[in-house]
Amino acid sequence: MEISTILWREWVFFKKRWLKIVSSQIVTPILYLITFGWGIGSKFNLDGMPYLFYIIPGIIGMNTMRVSYSYISTRVSVARLHERSFEAYLLSPIRIPMLIMGHVLAGALRSMISVLLILLILAPFGGVLNLSLTFFVMCFLNSMMFACLGFLAAMIIDTHYDLNRFQSFVITPMSFLCGTFFSLTKLPWVIAQLIEILPLTHSICVLRKLYIYGKFDGFSMIVMLTYTVFFFVVSVKICYEESRI
Repeated sequence: MEISTILWREWVFFKKRWLKIVSSQIVTPILYLITFGWGIGSKFNLDGMPYLFYIIPGIIGMNTMRVSYSYISTRVSVARLHERSFEAYLLSPIRIPMLIMGHVLAGALRSMISVLLILLILAPFGGVLNLSLTFFVMCFLNSMMFACLGFLAAMIIDTHYDLNRFQSFVITPMSFLCGTFFSLTKLPWVIAQLIEILPLTHSICVLRKLYIYGKFDGFSMIVMLTYTVFFFVVSVKICYEESRI
């Protein structure tokens, strides 16, 4: 009941503002594709393939991360810190895990729209390689993972400025360092090993192998699942603790 109610609320919200939502989601990836894919990328290859093909999975992974994280973190932090309406959810007789899952699913579904839009833009230019159900499932898992992180971030911050700092120190560095635009083999070994720990690194790895080679990376999927469960469980714990205050 909690999940369906939240999804219905978000669907009503989306229907009223779909053009603004869709346009805001697609502007950044289009700029990256034009600049790095068709602009700079048209002049060289990377790892034996056209640079455009190399960065497409990275841009999809990065964009689903940013959309799902930003949507949930902003939505929950505003309700919690400014509207003070989130406390009503916590004090009402509802199941907190289902409440969190409803928000996470809403954020993940919204970010999947950007995946479809990017692929539709690329299709006329031959930028679509190996698409499969597994590829879309991994995109959805990536969206779920960062939606959980967005919910967690919204629950641990004290002000909206803290949320901006969290994005500056966590989300933005991952956007550029996790293999989105270049191979981690180009980095010093120590730095590469540190970046390998980050969740987006594994998301882009599994998406790139599926998109370019049609191969599945089971280890990266397990890492993504582990991060997703961890972020979700910690979010549930924090919500229970806040409901008792």
